[in-house]
Amino acid sequence: MKILSWNINGIRAAYKNGFLNWFIKCKADIFGVQEIRANFDQIPLSIKKISNFYSNFVSSKKKGYSGVALFSKKQPNLFNNLLGNRLYDDEGRLQVAFFNNLIIANVYFPNGSGKKNDNSRIPYKLDFYAALYKHLSVYEKTNKNILVLGDFNTAHKEIDLACPLSNVNSSGFSLIERLELDRWISCGYVDTFRSFNSYSGQYTWWSNRKNSRNRNIGWRIDYILASKHAIKYIKDAFIFPNVYGSDHCPIGVDVDDRIMD
Repeated sequence: MKILSWNINGIRAAYKNGFLNWFIKCKADIFGVQEIRANFDQIPLSIKKISNFYSNFVSSKKKGYSGVALFSKKQPNLFNNLLGNRLYDDEGRLQVAFFNNLIIANVYFPNGSGKKNDNSRIPYKLDFYAALYKHLSVYEKTNKNILVLGDFNTAHKEIDLACPLSNVNSSGFSLIERLELDRWISCGYVDTFRSFNSYSGQYTWWSNRKNSRNRNIGWRIDYILASKHAIKYIKDAFIFPNVYGSDHCPIGVDVDDRIMD
């Protein structure tokens, strides 16, 4: 089973850039996308009704902002798209899909940078991380297999961005944000990509400035984390750096089908 994730930076723009064609070619079984930036009635009909896929869309109350979507060949038993706090839920950042013993959390984590490119949103971002962790811990205690996928908006280690020294005070690589990822991992979650790949130069997001993507001056801020019960089912993890259409590229894992049992 193949599970993919991609911050598409606007579902309408991605559609015009060939998203649907790549979706069909990639042969995913479950595909989570983030930052759809559209209400349901603005989404192209051909994306709403992709053949042989069930879909679910979550939009932000603020137009043209945030939002997530999940596509799956198997119909989920249930969706829970709320954390129970309007500060987070109004921004449309979360989908939790239940497939028997597998739980998929498709998440667009907040950026900690404020309107003036300061770090004023970091407290909100960290509160969101903590609220989601608490929300998922209820299911983790029942031995469910949990995969948390999406744009985490944080590069975890120096290896995960091209210019770590010049970004130690930047949102996305500040120590306090990286420590929050440390906490998740110390509590049992596993960075699936790093389980299979220890090389530098592997990124998932590039600035649109200064020809950054062609120069591979990027950040790895998109992840699929596996809970301690789920990690044994992960067979491979990968990044698609040559897939364009967004300032992010897709990521994915190959998973043993038994993860749902």
